[in-house]
Amino acid sequence: MNKDLECFNINEKVFNLVTEAEKNLKDIFKKIDENEEYFSLKVLAAFKKFNLAESDFQSTTGYGYGDIGRDKTENIFADVLGGEASLVRSQFISGSHALTVALFAILRPFDTILSITGLPYDTLHEVIGIKDNPSSLKSFNINYEQIDLINDDFDYDKIKEVLKSKKIKLIEIQRSKGYSERKSINIEKLQKVIKFIKDIDQDVIIMVDNCYCEMVEKLSPMEVGADLCVGSLIKNLGGGIARNGGYIIGKKKLIHLCAERLNVPGEAEEVGPSLGMNREILMGLYHAPCVVASSLKTAVLTSYILDKLGYLVEPKYNDERADIVQNIFFGNSQDLINYCKGIQNASAIDSNSEVEPSSMPGYDDKIIMASGSFTQGSSIEISCDGPIRKPFIAYQQGSLTYSYGKIAIMSAISKIIDK
Repeated sequence: MNKDLECFNINEKVFNLVTEAEKNLKDIFKKIDENEEYFSLKVLAAFKKFNLAESDFQSTTGYGYGDIGRDKTENIFADVLGGEASLVRSQFISGSHALTVALFAILRPFDTILSITGLPYDTLHEVIGIKDNPSSLKSFNINYEQIDLINDDFDYDKIKEVLKSKKIKLIEIQRSKGYSERKSINIEKLQKVIKFIKDIDQDVIIMVDNCYCEMVEKLSPMEVGADLCVGSLIKNLGGGIARNGGYIIGKKKLIHLCAERLNVPGEAEEVGPSLGMNREILMGLYHAPCVVASSLKTAVLTSYILDKLGYLVEPKYNDERADIVQNIFFGNSQDLINYCKGIQNASAIDSNSEVEPSSMPGYDDKIIMASGSFTQGSSIEISCDGPIRKPFIAYQQGSLTYSYGKIAIMSAISKIIDK
């Protein structure tokens, strides 16, 4: 064992487990590498198609009129993810913000939004009005309904019943599991349910929360019939380089509405300065295939070893994946906390900090969160978090390189073994 690993208090048993695991995971890693090559070609082809040039990195300020690089960036993102148009802006502070903009852009008083993947992620509860807030959609007389999944798949009978009985303006589908115990929604299931919905009501708008899912599978939500697809740039597509931002991709007329909501009616996509972010956003996209591949390898290794150690994990190491998130069911708060402490111990930033459960805006439970990242909240770098509630699940995601991810999980696993 390399002596430099000693500063991370890595247990020799864990080191040997990882070494053995890597031998058994070669075929799965090879498949991930093939996926990386596919998306690398796709990104590079889009750069070439739109003639990306160094001059496109020039910064605009103020109103942002005539920002050629910004416009070219949005054409590239739309091309890579299969949409008619896109809104890719540093003015989005998070994926939740981008989702909020899209919802307020499209919905009007007395419209109804229907979630068909159960309760949305915690940070949308006050946006929708599930939790009271005078700025919520509910406060504007926009109705909310939800249909829970059945055995990790859509409740087709209930969806048909609701669509036949009332007019639904927008259906929201959250692909990644959030802080729930369900499985994430893969492209095959997404494609099937979108066709099912459109056969009943061609006009209903289908919006997909695609956070954590980009570049994991070859097809995107737009390529299987979605109307809008939303995500964050401090996750997969930012490649660990973009310091903030988000995207909305979809039908041109819907993107225009979103731009008017983010900016100003009548000005829409034409305003919004890049403030020098074009280079970061595009460089992040350029690196994204490699970073997503590293994240997937880290997740697969984690799943393999924790399963061998007797913990319930989801997905299993050899399952087909829909996102980069790895769940570990600890069953007790102390293992969850110690595991997160181990991730923090091997993080690039604040490695000497002791993470502790605490209250966070937008969450009802205390959250333990390890994220020693160069960009605050950048879960793609390597992070692990979870609510302090039964069954005490860790949600691990990211790693800019597989080597960094491997060190972090060796540190985390050693922490729970030693305790």
